[in-house]
Amino acid sequence: MRILIVEDELLIALDLESMVLDLGHEVVGTARNAKEALELGREAEVALVDVQLADGPTGPSIAEALSRDHGVTVVFITGNPEFVRDNRSAVGVVSKPHWPAKVAEALDFAEATRFGRTLSSPRYLTPLMA
Repeated sequence: MRILIVEDELLIALDLESMVLDLGHEVVGTARNAKEALELGREAEVALVDVQLADGPTGPSIAEALSRDHGVTVVFITGNPEFVRDNRSAVGVVSKPHWPAKVAEALDFAEATRFGRTLSSPRYLTPLMA
């Protein structure tokens, strides 16, 4: 899958990119803010989106625009999961700190959701869509 990483912390973004690549996916880019995310969004199938970015708490509005305008399946990866528990623009949320098993599950869940399959009982991810 083609993955967009929306994360403003350089080391976290690089770590996520490494994990995504190790899982056999392609990274279409890393965005630090809404403008960059929306520019790269047309190339992505899935986006891993933080809530708090360089331009403020824009993650939820980015998720909405990516989903609505580009058909991107969004998973939040954030230290503030309580801010997006009611968000319906993303399929799920994973709490930071992240590690390979969390990222793998997030991508598996996003892929399953994207293609109409069910991933039962995720361990690290909280589903958001009803």
